Amino acid sequence: MNNEAGNTTAQGNPLKHVAIIMDGNGRWARARGEARLYGHMQGVESVRRAIRGAMAHRVEYLTLYAFSTENWRRPQTEIDGLMELLADSTVREVPELKAQGVRLQFIGDLSALSATVRESIAAAERETRENNRLTLIIALNYSSRWEITCMTRELARKAVHGTISPDEITAGTVENHLVTAPYPDPDLLIRTSGEYRLSNFLLWQAAYSEFYFTEVLWPDFDEAEFDRAVAAYRLRDRRFGGVKNLYREKAGECPPE
Repeated sequence: MNNEAGNTTAQGNPLKHVAIIMDGNGRWARARGEARLYGHMQGVESVRRAIRGAMAHRVEYLTLYAFSTENWRRPQTEIDGLMELLADSTVREVPELKAQGVRLQFIGDLSALSATVRESIAAAERETRENNRLTLIIALNYSSRWEITCMTRELARKAVHGTISPDEITAGTVENHLVTAPYPDPDLLIRTSGEYRLSNFLLWQAAYSEFYFTEVLWPDFDEAEFDRAVAAYRLRDRRFGGVKNLYREKAGECPPE
């Protein structure tokens, strides 16, 4: 779903959807002489703070990149610890999410996860499905290349079976076959830890997102850091490929030649 229609308001650019690449847990832990999993555990509190920050700015959608399809290359002990942490945190956080009005949803290839993790995810989605203050989207075992590959296969199957003509495929058709189809494109994409890349995250959806990179490691990311990212975003000139309207359409008020 495209989110290009909003106009700049007196408070700056409208902000409906924020996406975050949560990076730096391992480095944060190593700097303290701890195992990488300790950093992931501390990162859970930063997720809580990001939720509070999003709600303070009346953001409607918050997408967090929790585990990519490439993260399976990490040491098995770290993967096992992450999955256990995910399952436990999902169950533990549901009561607070319900109290806050947060709807929890997951995107990614969930079929590759253990039965325990899948059950925790399904239960959390059921328990929070009636909430409407904020939709928290967790990208788990997700990557854009995986998502786009799945979309291509689906459209190819439909073309082979004659339910769609290749000539009918538009950008809108593609968007409607992505796992993110129910959500607007992110207005603001934040990455922590000083890295300047998207790491296979929302490549299609972030075509016109505003990027905010910070040196802060994820376990240190708090509401004040969220505020700084939003403040920077509000000052951006969002044109979506067009030209900024510098002159009001008013008699006698024309641009200089």
